[in-house]
Amino acid sequence: MPVVKVYNQNRDEVSTIDLDDAIFGVEPKEHLFHLMVRYQLAKRRAGTHAVKGRAEVSGGGRKPYKQKGTGRARQGTIRAVQWRGGGIAHGPQVRSHAIKVPKKVRRAALCSALSRRVQDQALWVLDKIELPEVKTRLMKQVQNAFGWEKAVIVLPELDETVRLSARNIPGLTILPVEGLNVYDILRHGHLVLTVGALARLNERLGR
Repeated sequence: MPVVKVYNQNRDEVSTIDLDDAIFGVEPKEHLFHLMVRYQLAKRRAGTHAVKGRAEVSGGGRKPYKQKGTGRARQGTIRAVQWRGGGIAHGPQVRSHAIKVPKKVRRAALCSALSRRVQDQALWVLDKIELPEVKTRLMKQVQNAFGWEKAVIVLPELDETVRLSARNIPGLTILPVEGLNVYDILRHGHLVLTVGALARLNERLGR
């Protein structure tokens, strides 16, 4: 069972905490990371791109010129795909880009990402993160104390004071436990959990 230190905001060690082997002690599976990144990025796509086919373009009701005798190729409508202003052949249409990934696979991928951060010694547990007011400087002091260049900070519930204080700091992302995901864990070098967030995470991923 992994044991990690618990720090306060000033990086003073206050205690230690045991991590659940079923969540933080599994063998990371690289193929699940690839699958989940594809899943998340595909799900973000709006899929609202569309073009008009020849049946949807306005105009072109009559034949542009007679069938024979002009020396030109026969044409039935100026809205055919070969005409300028005509319809588009096989163009994009509104659709969902999402791919299906089973719930158990998504859970396994998240546990793999959490275990990877433990193995990399890039998982930090803080007793709490509280700021008296919205100040970027205060959040920057916490970041500098730990030396995080890029970190995702997970709170039990989204704290607007912390979120607003961190929004102008490149590399810092604030998430509630419900929003923790594989893509954000992988694209940040450090994962930061408060004790409250860790308890909520154990409830979320507990078997």
